[in-house]
Amino acid sequence: MGSSLTRLLVFLSIFAAIALKSNSQYLLPITKHEPTNLFYTTFNVGSAAKSPVNLLLDLGTNLTWLDCRKLKSLSSLRLVTCQSSTCKSIPGNGCAGKSCLYKQPNPLGQNPVVTGRVVQDRASLYTTDGGKFLSQVSVRHFTFSCAGEKALQGLPPPVDGVLALSPGSSSFTKQVTSAFNVIPKFSLCLPSSGTGHFYIAGIHYFIPPFISSDNPIPRTLTPIKGTDSGDYLITVKSIYVGGTALKLNPDLLTGGAKLSTVVHYTVLQTDIYNALAQSFTLKAKAMGIAKVPSVAPFKHCFDSRTAGKNLTAGPNVPVIEIGLPGRIGEVKWGFYGANTVVKVKETVMCLAFIDGGKTPKDLMVIGTHQLQDHMLEFDFSGTVLAFSESLLLHNTSCSTWPSQK
Repeated sequence: MGSSLTRLLVFLSIFAAIALKSNSQYLLPITKHEPTNLFYTTFNVGSAAKSPVNLLLDLGTNLTWLDCRKLKSLSSLRLVTCQSSTCKSIPGNGCAGKSCLYKQPNPLGQNPVVTGRVVQDRASLYTTDGGKFLSQVSVRHFTFSCAGEKALQGLPPPVDGVLALSPGSSSFTKQVTSAFNVIPKFSLCLPSSGTGHFYIAGIHYFIPPFISSDNPIPRTLTPIKGTDSGDYLITVKSIYVGGTALKLNPDLLTGGAKLSTVVHYTVLQTDIYNALAQSFTLKAKAMGIAKVPSVAPFKHCFDSRTAGKNLTAGPNVPVIEIGLPGRIGEVKWGFYGANTVVKVKETVMCLAFIDGGKTPKDLMVIGTHQLQDHMLEFDFSGTVLAFSESLLLHNTSCSTWPSQK
């Protein structure tokens, strides 16, 4: 009787621990590097008490890489051997003697390919209640690669490497969710300025005025595709400007739109861009917004003095919407002035989209100027993207934080 009760109590305690662990969520800051409009996060790597590294957020990188000379201590750094299960689990791995190597594209650097020795060390991040940093926890065997100095050429000075956020099994987020046995998802809230939110296994997102589970940030779901190829693609059914659908060749929409955290302004195939720009210009003219000469790299620019100010979401310009498949019919993802135009001179604003040419690799790449101040949740359990409307519409932003008291 006593032993049975003891086993039951042990089982219940283990079950409770697992349940508690599976409901944990983690939080890291996102910083916008203003000169380059790139986004990076910061966390500790290594055994030193304070060993922060700044890593560029990239949805297309499969294995995190960094300049390991930036680490405060190398005492806990361990090489991954070529014959190890860890090395073999990394798609596209290679060997140099007994060392595991990994070669992958460089998202921004002057050198197109990054080759590094695969290593493991401790990575530390914070648990959260959804709004505050709580206790620090560690992934004891965080796998990444040590890249050479040349790999950093072309990256902004604060950045020490690139954080892998791809759908691949070796990405940072997959390693964290696997290590802690938590919900396989992550969320980004890219700030237009200041410090944004990077959640892993997020359950609650407390960004004032959304500061309780009873008042969550409203989000809309759409399927993600392309994860097998290492990308995050969403199916585009239509594009609207000022409520009017663009007349496009359906073949131009078959590839969907790729999401990127390293491309700043959305890039569109020429025919898509021309249709969007023409409709936007006509709608803007009807609103009394005057066109002015273009300012590179933008083709369509306007006199900002002739556009009314939308007090919540930037200049009062035609709204651009993307029609996406939802659970029941089409859903729309709307972009307002703060995400559709950019100020380039004191009195000049331009349509913040780029003509990508007639035959680009990707027909549509949605960049960070459009994504910032939207909450984006990448959920692998259902292969869906949950996106919010612009938080600016709620008089808040991705850089708004609850009181840390």
